[in-house]
Amino acid sequence: MERVNRILVHPMYREYLARNERAEASRRFCHHHMGHFLDVARIAVILNMKEDYGIGKEQIYAAALLHDIGRWMQYEDGTPHEKASVMLAPEILKSCDFTEEECVEVLRAIENHRNEWIREEKSLSGLLYRADKLSRPCYACKMEKECNWKQKNKNRELLW
Repeated sequence: MERVNRILVHPMYREYLARNERAEASRRFCHHHMGHFLDVARIAVILNMKEDYGIGKEQIYAAALLHDIGRWMQYEDGTPHEKASVMLAPEILKSCDFTEEECVEVLRAIENHRNEWIREEKSLSGLLYRADKLSRPCYACKMEKECNWKQKNKNRELLW
């Protein structure tokens, strides 16, 4: 997990986390912070093992840690956060020694983490999509009734 640990301390990554935190300081709904990123990573690792995809743990963690780092841009200028995150992530990945092939897979997963059609794909993209959705604790959320997520998508029971 050496490369993943380098992401965690990367100056650009730390800056993007801080920008997300400032942008969501008054947000009443789900936040996009380290707790969410780690929940997504750990659920994706569980799914990967359970479904025997054989995807490397560092790739899973990289995708999970980086998938929402551009959320602040969505608040500032309307750039969809998956597109913003794809723009911000490559420099971090490369400076943390992810290969070109790994970068392509991680960026594809980030770009598609909101696309429902990717859900069942047996790939990093499919894992990230499902883990991202499963990570939300709607069953314990004070804002659940006001949330605009479709009722069928809300996590009303603890699964993972």
